[in-house]
Amino acid sequence: MVETLRIGTRGSPLALHQAEQIKGLIESASDGSVSCEVQTFTTTGDKLTTERLISSGGKGLFTKEIDVAIEAGDVDIAVHSLKDVPSVLPDGQDLVAFAPREDPREGFICQSATSLEDLPEGAVLGTASIRREAQTRLARPDLKIVPFRGNVQTRLKKLEAGEATATYLAMAGLTRLGLQHLAHPIALEEMLPSPCQGIVAVAAIPGRLGVKSYEALKTISDPKSERAAAAERAFLTALDGSCRTPISGHLFQEEEAFRFVGEVTAPDGSEVWDNTVFCSGNADIDDLAAAGHSAAETILEALGGALPHIEA
Repeated sequence: MVETLRIGTRGSPLALHQAEQIKGLIESASDGSVSCEVQTFTTTGDKLTTERLISSGGKGLFTKEIDVAIEAGDVDIAVHSLKDVPSVLPDGQDLVAFAPREDPREGFICQSATSLEDLPEGAVLGTASIRREAQTRLARPDLKIVPFRGNVQTRLKKLEAGEATATYLAMAGLTRLGLQHLAHPIALEEMLPSPCQGIVAVAAIPGRLGVKSYEALKTISDPKSERAAAAERAFLTALDGSCRTPISGHLFQEEEAFRFVGEVTAPDGSEVWDNTVFCSGNADIDDLAAAGHSAAETILEALGGALPHIEA
């Protein structure tokens, strides 16, 4: 008997692409014994076109309606960009699979310059991310920063309309949409991304999944993405981070070791607090989560236990 697995996702082109990717992986891994149906949702976060997330409740706004659908049994799994998922999941939910990580770097998009350094003094840069804003202010305090909200296509249209000279978009999303040629990638060491940027994850209430569906999800899960998610989400959780504080974190998976780098930036770009934790190449999930947690504790100690933040 073929199991039907209902997939919940946001309705943007990027979210749909990600859901279709997971659908294909599941159906292939199950050898036809699981059939997937994609159901789209317009989340509260999708409806915000001008406001910052902190003004309306934070990044959980991108998952709220789908979380409710999972709880109600209207869908079986949710496919999310993991950087949009709160560090604490709703009761009963767990992350049950992770797709291979796409390019985690930031992409700088501008028709007249190839890098932030090349922008003329006082140029206008559009972003709604307080992390990107803080990192930009740290590097270029002279620039004028204006809010840029919306999906990839919306922000590209705003840029084309002249609402700003430049903006940032995640290389992961651009690559999945075949638009990577529009951006100039920024080295991770130069602009550390949001924790879990580039990772697509599957959330579910595990006990409700059929045996074939659960086995297929475990088969498709990428170990490298799972390791990165463990370290980066542990860092975010230990900081009790929210959309009110500029937080960056990334697990570098090198040949014989792991290196976790975490940062907190003052919202005005005046200062940055960072920490690096190394792990051996045979570190397990718990070790990597401990590394992320340790980096957070060190930064919190340097900050006197209180994160810098902007008011909603």
